[in-house]
Amino acid sequence: MQSLRMIEDWPVETAAVAVVRGADGALLGAHGPQHHRFQLASVTKPLTAYAALVAVEEGVFELDDPAGPTGSTVRHLLSHTSGLAFDENRVMAQPGTRRLYSNAGFDALAEALAKAAGIPFERYAAEAVFQPLGMTGTTIEAVHRTPAGAGGVSTAADLARFAAELQAPRLLHPSTLATATREVAFPGLTGVLPGFGYQRPNDWGLGFEIRDHKAPHWTGATSSPETFGHFGQSGTFLWVDPAAGVACVALADRDFGPWAAEAWPVFTDAVLAELRG
Repeated sequence: MQSLRMIEDWPVETAAVAVVRGADGALLGAHGPQHHRFQLASVTKPLTAYAALVAVEEGVFELDDPAGPTGSTVRHLLSHTSGLAFDENRVMAQPGTRRLYSNAGFDALAEALAKAAGIPFERYAAEAVFQPLGMTGTTIEAVHRTPAGAGGVSTAADLARFAAELQAPRLLHPSTLATATREVAFPGLTGVLPGFGYQRPNDWGLGFEIRDHKAPHWTGATSSPETFGHFGQSGTFLWVDPAAGVACVALADRDFGPWAAEAWPVFTDAVLAELRG
């Protein structure tokens, strides 16, 4: 795919991208060092969410089990509606009333999972998600200040495997994945999308941002409203566009900033245009 070569013009030292088809998980194109390990920052959250959803299906805990601050549940933590502050264990709102993007909420989620499972969260994520998918270069670093929210390290090759799973799940029942990625949790809530400002509404599923009609946004102008995924402050993103039947991952070694807000949507539109022919 020629559009993938656009990353050569990004103002970064190292970048890697991959595009994966939904129907069969085929790798449609890749560019850059596919096995180079990058810091994921908040692209860790979909991995954490997936481990939590596997735990729900395994009966480790339930979506509506109490977790986090008083009145909050696993569902609240996954959808950034627990009321916890961005980066500290401080309650800012009653659960379910505001969309407050929270690293602290994902660490509270990991703590709840670890307590219920009886093993460290990082081990559970590895055994439940990374190992079954062959993601040999992926870890969640327990030493990170917010490990479950932003402590992941991975490769483009590994995230391509995860992107295939998000389109044709083997570890989850399709209905569970649909709930997480296509149904808005606590609809109608407004909130700030980090890096892109206040969004009305700021729709999320369970661990995945749902694009809907947000503007401005980090995906493309031609991305479908059904697109879901996540981006990270370390210069990373993963999106799945069900209407196009593809997913794209991009990893870079420069923190998110104006360069990314400008380059990523243009890149995404070019990828989608090339796929449409």
